[in-house]
Amino acid sequence: MNVDDVKALATRIREEVAKAITGQHDTVDLMLTALFAGGHILLEGPPGTAKTMTARCFAQALGVAYGRIQFTPDLMPGDIVGSNIYNFQTGQFTLTRGPIFCDLLLADEINRTPPKTQAALLEAMQEHAVTFDGTTHSLGRNFMVVATQNPIEHQGVYPLPEAQLDRFLFKHRVSYPGPEEERAIIIHHGGGSASHDIAQYGIKAQTDRKTLEKALETVGSVTLVDDVVGYIAALVRATRDTADLEVGASPRAGAMLARAARARAALDGRAYVIPDDVKALAVPALRHRVILSPAAQIDGRLVEQIVSDLVDQTEAPR
Repeated sequence: MNVDDVKALATRIREEVAKAITGQHDTVDLMLTALFAGGHILLEGPPGTAKTMTARCFAQALGVAYGRIQFTPDLMPGDIVGSNIYNFQTGQFTLTRGPIFCDLLLADEINRTPPKTQAALLEAMQEHAVTFDGTTHSLGRNFMVVATQNPIEHQGVYPLPEAQLDRFLFKHRVSYPGPEEERAIIIHHGGGSASHDIAQYGIKAQTDRKTLEKALETVGSVTLVDDVVGYIAALVRATRDTADLEVGASPRAGAMLARAARARAALDGRAYVIPDDVKALAVPALRHRVILSPAAQIDGRLVEQIVSDLVDQTEAPR
């Protein structure tokens, strides 16, 4: 498989998702980038903006093992990873696997459960494995989490811990559609049938686990020249030097941004990364890894604007 094959595969996935989802092109593109970069994505937006629906259709178009967890305040870690249950008939413990044992996990409304339960995802997202009762169980190389959350200012939510946020390759803000897209949504989903039943849209699987593994290998072979590496490093270091940010991005952020840039290049049919790949992904890759300074908060500054300014101020290779 080469980068042209990756681009063609991504195009087919987009077309399948578009059968049910009107608009949300940026969301689907970032989900594809996260997929081929071997990362996870957090979708944040108000209720009714098709976050969950988009994730479900995306999983359907991939055709891989799919799991879903509806996060609630009373959810326990065992409800996510599973547990060993004693079988009185055999006198032995039997492993009951939780919904996390899949290829693509939808963590719906992840910020509606306390941090203790949220932390059950940490090992899975970082190591692609889960451990309980002293035994480690692999989840597979292609394991991906698509999480959704409502904005923090809504009631009944728990802010994600920094360690949890850092496991996400991207944090994407899902916004309301434009006027024409909203009209199309009303026409498309305002009929008599239930719009949440994705079977009616005829979304067909476009890939499988082996094909995805080959695609990830192709993305890993995309060329990243020293000048672009230096640009990524300079951009990440710039987040630590500005007075507007109390906490800047970590070295892990730079490594993950590089992986994402490789994936974006492959999705564009290129076997090499250009600075524009880094610029396009800087905000979703860094916005959740930095913390505003008190002065910036008082001034009403936004993380997105600060990162965008740093991208503009950091000299890119020609």
